[in-house]
Amino acid sequence: MGLSIAFAVIAARAQSNNQIEPPKKANARASATPVPAGDPFDGASLETMAGQCVTLETELGAIEIAMMPENAPQATRNFLNLSATGAFDTTTFSRVVKGFVVQGGNLQTSEKWGEALARRMSHKLPDEPGLVKHVRGIVSMARTDEPNSATTHFFILVAPASHLDSKFAAFGTVTKGMEVVDAINQAPGDGEKPDKPVKINHAAVSPCKK
Repeated sequence: MGLSIAFAVIAARAQSNNQIEPPKKANARASATPVPAGDPFDGASLETMAGQCVTLETELGAIEIAMMPENAPQATRNFLNLSATGAFDTTTFSRVVKGFVVQGGNLQTSEKWGEALARRMSHKLPDEPGLVKHVRGIVSMARTDEPNSATTHFFILVAPASHLDSKFAAFGTVTKGMEVVDAINQAPGDGEKPDKPVKINHAAVSPCKK
């Protein structure tokens, strides 16, 4: 009887310890896990995004872009978030095709390139081929031939390109500064690589002027 009682006491203590330990582990995990912060336009409505304009302050002057979220909501949200968080600051227009496009958004050209920007470039966007025609001044997402491969790269057209219609996500239009876009497009270069890529000093998001 004495041995039976002793084993019963030991078993009860073990069971009691097992009941106490899990909450301690759970508490330790909870305190070590930070709550991730969202980007400024995560969850923003189409109406909210439509009221925002982005100004790209480049070395050659400012380019103002109005958003078209009804055509490509995910591309618009992505562009607004990248602009608002400073991801485009110090990046360059690294690809130029004379008489066709200027392309920016390559975060690897940033003076602040690092893990945070690399994570942003790894985020793939869904294809959003809308009804907007790719005419002069349209801003659209660049991507590879693979589906759903757009990330942070965007292009601005300096001439109509109907072959892009219904294939690429047009999400904005230049409302001021096309002369700056033209100057970037006509700068000297070797093929599609500019001799001196024009830098975006700062990208700013603000309510569109009425």
